[in-house]
Amino acid sequence: MENTPPPISSPSDQPPAIPPAPTTDNSLAVLLQLLGFVGFVFPFGNIVAPLVLWLVKRADSPLLDRTGKEVINFQISYTIYATIAGALCFVLIGLLILPVIFILWIVFMVIAAVKTGNGEEYRYPATIRLLQ
Repeated sequence: MENTPPPISSPSDQPPAIPPAPTTDNSLAVLLQLLGFVGFVFPFGNIVAPLVLWLVKRADSPLLDRTGKEVINFQISYTIYATIAGALCFVLIGLLILPVIFILWIVFMVIAAVKTGNGEEYRYPATIRLLQ
């Protein structure tokens, strides 16, 4: 029998690299991003739910502290924007602005959760930085 070496495989023949398993901090950071959806169930739940988790876990990890501040700033900012747009409904311009704010609120939360899940930190656009 002839002793032949195994065929050389190209990099495309290799299975894709498996991403590292998410850490508990990373999972909690994603949860912080998604807790804004609690506002669909409870009034101001979009602010209260992330605030509670942030206050409990902020000392455990610098990632959770930074993410919590960013999420709370975003939720407060967009609540203010929605309140102003709601008041502007009396002069009809709010009827155009309110749906845009609502759609951006959902889209930005989903983008933030995906980026946080991939290990990136996300800064929300058009956010008033109340917590530093």
